[in-house]
Amino acid sequence: MHFPINDLLPEIRASLQDHTRLVLEAPPGAGKTTQVPLALLDAPWLAGRKIVMLEPRRVAARAAAGFMAKQLGEAVGETVGYRIRFENKVSTNTRIEVVTEGILTRMLQDDPLLEGVGAILFDEFHERHLAGDLGLALALDVQAGLREDLRIVAMSATLDGERLAGFLDAPRLSSAGRSFPVAIAHYPARRDEALEHQARRAIEHALSTHPGDVLVFLPGQREIAKVAALLANTHAEVQPMHAAGAARPDAGELLFPQSGLPAPIRARAIHGALEATPRRPATPPDGFEVLPLHGELPVEQQARVLQPAPDGRRRVVLATNVAESSVTLPGVRVVIDSGLAREPRFDPNSGFSRLDSVAISQASADQRAGRAGRVAEGFAYRLWPASQRLEPQRKPEIAQVELAALALELAAWGSAALRFVDPPPPGALAAGRDLLQRLDALDAGKLTARGRRMLALGTHPRLAALLLASSDPARIALACDIAALVEARDPLRSRSDALAERWQALAAFRNGRVPADANRSALAAIDAAAKQWRRRLRCDATPPASAPAHAIGDLLAHAFPDRIARQHPQDPRRYQLANGRMARLFDDSALYGEPWLAISELRFEAKDALLLRAAPVDEVRLRAEFATRFSDADEVRWDAEKRALRSERIERFDGIVLAAKSAGRVDPALAARALTDAVRELGLSVLPWSEALSQWRIRVQCLRAWMPELGLPDLSDAALLASLERWLQPAFAGKTRLDALDGGELAEALKSGIDWRLRQRIDPLAPTRIVVPSGLERGIDYRVDDHGEPAPPVLAVKLQELFGLAQTPRIADGRVPLLLHLLSPGGKPLQVTADLHNFWASTYAEVKKEMKGRYPRHPWPDDPWNAVATHRAKPRGT
Repeated sequence: MHFPINDLLPEIRASLQDHTRLVLEAPPGAGKTTQVPLALLDAPWLAGRKIVMLEPRRVAARAAAGFMAKQLGEAVGETVGYRIRFENKVSTNTRIEVVTEGILTRMLQDDPLLEGVGAILFDEFHERHLAGDLGLALALDVQAGLREDLRIVAMSATLDGERLAGFLDAPRLSSAGRSFPVAIAHYPARRDEALEHQARRAIEHALSTHPGDVLVFLPGQREIAKVAALLANTHAEVQPMHAAGAARPDAGELLFPQSGLPAPIRARAIHGALEATPRRPATPPDGFEVLPLHGELPVEQQARVLQPAPDGRRRVVLATNVAESSVTLPGVRVVIDSGLAREPRFDPNSGFSRLDSVAISQASADQRAGRAGRVAEGFAYRLWPASQRLEPQRKPEIAQVELAALALELAAWGSAALRFVDPPPPGALAAGRDLLQRLDALDAGKLTARGRRMLALGTHPRLAALLLASSDPARIALACDIAALVEARDPLRSRSDALAERWQALAAFRNGRVPADANRSALAAIDAAAKQWRRRLRCDATPPASAPAHAIGDLLAHAFPDRIARQHPQDPRRYQLANGRMARLFDDSALYGEPWLAISELRFEAKDALLLRAAPVDEVRLRAEFATRFSDADEVRWDAEKRALRSERIERFDGIVLAAKSAGRVDPALAARALTDAVRELGLSVLPWSEALSQWRIRVQCLRAWMPELGLPDLSDAALLASLERWLQPAFAGKTRLDALDGGELAEALKSGIDWRLRQRIDPLAPTRIVVPSGLERGIDYRVDDHGEPAPPVLAVKLQELFGLAQTPRIADGRVPLLLHLLSPGGKPLQVTADLHNFWASTYAEVKKEMKGRYPRHPWPDDPWNAVATHRAKPRGT
């Protein structure tokens, strides 16, 4: 079989012979996924080593490995194999290994030298999953420091190849695609019509109007199930959604890619075609088959979708964006696109990145439409208004998800100084590290032994902490259940906030009973996921049929240590969380009256968060398993109402105050710290600033900008507030009130960070006053703007006092001219200038003409250059 990429293979081989990196652009259908790895097998630089190809989705990984093995006339697992979560088909003879994103990260972490690997190929890199970006960053670090001979290839159908090639300093090659014209139209929704009904109408219209199979892009399994149910009454044979034991998808498997331009699509206007469609479309042909396609399908069902129908019947494939790239569906002539996809967004309610239904990008829409033109001319119907504008490209995951997992990987790598195509946001990364500290995965920024065990599980750090919370087999089995429940969609239709009710529904399902308000398929998926976790943890214990009241919460607390909560002593519906925040219960909460809770899901609101899902916790076990989080110590804090310190003996669990009583005498060290904290809270303005000290501070800030070689410290508000413990706290020694600090002590504290010799240079370089030609001293006003940048220093002086001075006075070793505010004899402003020489030469004559009659007793010489400066009026009679 000839693929368009075949014509480019010699150039690809030649480029990788001379360079260690390559950016390859090839539209869907070009054959890059299956032909490039095979073409590189005998490359001299590979020297018999492996090629590892990252494939973001499990469906595509299996399909690519199967197709390449078939081309070689072999079974999967011989020359070509794959490894995905909970499944692998490789052998000692495998030379091409197709892996999903988490697998690649583990390979790099476990063996940074990548012994036996000669090349890493990043397929569909435009999808910009977090794990893919991390994998590339790690591979680049390995190449730069350990393996200069390692080849790195970034391949994509729709990608900003120029930008990526510049980032990688790599050649860029582009392949032609194989595509037929596709006519695009927007299929209008009716008033208040749900997506599944609009999709059904579009499918019926397509089957009645166009030849070939129909590919329908829907955001997720829920929508696939709804459309399949509607089509079941339309002469269709609907295949089952998934088996009870279906494996869980890899992280990111259901996410749509960031797309650029796909294979050429020639859009043709369809004038009046849809408007002329009757409200009830013509009956579609009998006997068409409806097939789902998503990441949780068993392997045999995925394989069936990817093969032509053996009996020649037409097919309607209901797919997530797993069908958008990497896999080829034979016979598709029509695409129906919902314009939606599941994309990760950080959900502060749960503490995880959740998959939300969002509008796809324009590049993704173009790529989806191109699927209709793979075998012949095709048609694409878009289920959104033509007036709706899509974003050109998809944002990378790294910019919009929670980053605790990335922080854990970076800690294990030993360096955060990796080259990312788009660097992680500092705030999100810092929040991720803070969570890892609470989970005992990091200690002072270093990975702990527990952190290494968490990393090896290859799941979110919260879930890893939960799964490692106990060594007892029965509790491990229960932890597997809870992990599966927490990361799954809610199996209950009721509004209950008790996580225990979800687990009880799971236990009932295992005994052949499904509660009336439970979703059987959701429980089946949760049961399958729990089984996979037990296998992964080598736990042979049978999942318990019942559990003590606090068992679930006691384990859940290890995943959400920041959300362990205690009932408020005055309001039983309110809870204080370990992170210091407050939460409240539903009015009809099933958890009412519980003294301690572990909360897995919250809805953050303006005042108190709303508790959505939690389980009770046993305080005795909490004290045993989180002993280091309990404390009993004297604390001194600032009482804003009394404007004084309060000393108390306080018992705490993390940020929760359990008990407090007066401690009497204030400890001096604690008092100094508390007063410092009060300044941080109230602001620097509460300190006794004098005008002279304020000007000194501004002068230092100005010199810092004008003469950076001096090395003066930053005295901006932000810098001073960030370093209060260093410069201000010592000044509070022995004090118990803010107003006990006087101006002299504040001045000495502020100046303490500057060496004495350097301090002596401040006055000569930025003087407070300057002698003018009249012989008098005049003050200089220094100012900085809102950003801390110095404004020109101002000298306000009467014009007559500058006679005989040809040039503008300067400070800071002559680098900075003063801004002269020239005043009349009555002190009124006449002129503002930083160029005195030009003022005398061009402007003075006009000023003299206007002012001489108003101030006749003051000198207005014709030659100010040589006149005598004075601050006095002329003697009477002169």
